[in-house]
Amino acid sequence: MRGLTYRAPDEVAVVEVKDPELPDEFGAVVRVSTAGICGSDLHIYHGHGFSPDIGYCLGHEAVGRVEAVGSRVDGLAVGDRVLVPASVGCSTCRQCRTGLIARCENAVRGATVPCYGLSHALPGSQAELVAVPHAVTNLVPIPPELSDDDAVVLTDNAPTGWYGARRGRITPGDTVAVVGLGPVGLMAVQAAFVLGASAVFGVDPVASRRATAASLGAVPVESADPKGAIRAATGGGVDVAVEAVGADASIALAISAVRTGGRVSVIGVSQNKAYPMHLMAAQVKELEFAIGLCSVQYELPALLALTAGGRLRPSAVVSHRMPLSEAAEAYRLVASRNDGVSKIVLDPSG
Repeated sequence: MRGLTYRAPDEVAVVEVKDPELPDEFGAVVRVSTAGICGSDLHIYHGHGFSPDIGYCLGHEAVGRVEAVGSRVDGLAVGDRVLVPASVGCSTCRQCRTGLIARCENAVRGATVPCYGLSHALPGSQAELVAVPHAVTNLVPIPPELSDDDAVVLTDNAPTGWYGARRGRITPGDTVAVVGLGPVGLMAVQAAFVLGASAVFGVDPVASRRATAASLGAVPVESADPKGAIRAATGGGVDVAVEAVGADASIALAISAVRTGGRVSVIGVSQNKAYPMHLMAAQVKELEFAIGLCSVQYELPALLALTAGGRLRPSAVVSHRMPLSEAAEAYRLVASRNDGVSKIVLDPSG
């Protein structure tokens, strides 16, 4: 099959790779119809990956149809249309049984791999086929009324944005700032309004992203001093800030943008092991601070219902559709942030 592989910093290539096999009697193989490029894939693309491996397939967002299924998998059959959540669970530990896949006890101990496309251990889904372990936990049937574009955003970006808004405890009437308006941030904007926000301020240095956020109802922060602009507009700061980048500067901005007694929810993937939080300032401000990784499977029941009912529009963050054969150019485009790029989805048939 063809798959997009990581070769070196800023170098990826679509090559022929070995077809995946059933992991075991509990696994499945999915033929991918649509794959997404996630902002966190850029960590790997730029050479700051999660393993020293090279030559493995990238990607952790996919929808498709079941191609093969293990003998001990119940409730799934060949031909079923499914989405492949980015979070990968073991099915057996206490956390996974409650749907909190990001807390998988076996992944914490290194006995299982928590995500696709980080190494050869669990090859990614920007390919024609992807192997899925523990299929009952790690595949979700797609309602027929949902498009592939909606479904692929629901594999990661939409649940993460929702998780960030939910962890920020947004309640009706709250004012909210979303820092970082990539696909996750744009979904956080939508989530904030669904949860009852009275106003959502969108912060991003890229004008096209601010414009997309504005089309979703956000107030784009155009100032070179976003903290000052937000404080001036709200009389001292927003109730909740959702940080969707993972950089030190954006986390600091989120902390400074909330009012006294405000709440900060960090969902941007950070590789900084020593963030310099000013604890005394946070304490004096009575700041609530939440940070974590999304358990996609836990969030999906609500999001599938909200999408089917028209309350959420995951496909609104999709800006480009490209064939898998042009995936290397797609990565360059995502990294450049040019041409109004937000979410690129790949078609493995092309």
